[in-house]
Amino acid sequence: MAAAKKRLLTGLQSSGTLHIGNYFGALKPFLDTYQQYHSMLMVADYHSLTTVKDAALLRTNIVNVVLDYLGIGINPEEVIIFQQSRVPQHTELAWIFECLVSVPFLMQAHAYKDKVAKGLEANAGLFNYPMLMATDILLYDTDIVPVGKDQQQHIEYAREAAVKFNNAFGPTFKEPKELILKGAGTVPGIDGEKMSKSYGNTIPLFGTKDEIAKTVMSIVTDSSGERPANVYAIHKLFKADAELETLYSANKGNYKALKEALIEEIEAFVAPMRERRENYAKDLDSVKKVLEEGSEKAREMAEKKMTAVREKVGVTI
Repeated sequence: MAAAKKRLLTGLQSSGTLHIGNYFGALKPFLDTYQQYHSMLMVADYHSLTTVKDAALLRTNIVNVVLDYLGIGINPEEVIIFQQSRVPQHTELAWIFECLVSVPFLMQAHAYKDKVAKGLEANAGLFNYPMLMATDILLYDTDIVPVGKDQQQHIEYAREAAVKFNNAFGPTFKEPKELILKGAGTVPGIDGEKMSKSYGNTIPLFGTKDEIAKTVMSIVTDSSGERPANVYAIHKLFKADAELETLYSANKGNYKALKEALIEEIEAFVAPMRERRENYAKDLDSVKKVLEEGSEKAREMAEKKMTAVREKVGVTI
């Protein structure tokens, strides 16, 4: 008898335009493996409220995230695509986890400390973010979570939340494991730092060739060397090291030629996905139906788990 498939879950915030860092850090690991699992894709709209304060923009972004998932090649019949806010059990369980962990524990979150250091608002949602993410994972008995290496700590937080609950109330939650794509855990931006919308250093995933060219030509370079490190770091995502060695050796010091070569690589990679996404965008009703049906399935699964959780914590009388 074949072993039962494990459950895999990943999600993206509905907080703006996707970039290639999102693709290689989270989407590609999912795309490469989702058919091997009982897979779930979450539109993390409540997470995006830590930064997005515009209702019209958020509504647009939610639809765009689904289009993005479909655009990269996900088959909606082989995965549950759902909207976080349509499953109220997420915020319910997050509160229970927040009552189990300490403030010093949450203060150790790398993502929180990094964003605060960058001058972003230290709102309570940003601080409690790891517990809502833990809920996203644990609510569905998730086995595997594909993440960028910089997100690995969030999975550690989810495991800790599971352990704390299980120790307090009895065995209830699985301890999930992360799946990190080797060599692309953290994707560099055009300034050499981690690629992030928050830092304004991204290359758009579904951008036009002109948009891609504009961002690539603005990659920060170090004029003291023969090889532009930031250009090379991004180029490695699209081409094998051996091929790059030949290209970069033939163009020592010619940063413009190397950037132009990178533009062509990205365009060749992005163009088929961009076309697929545009075709889905012509029928938004069917896209919204995918989200509605997936959210209903997720709610049924989440409520089954929360029925057991409520009984164990003692709120069911």
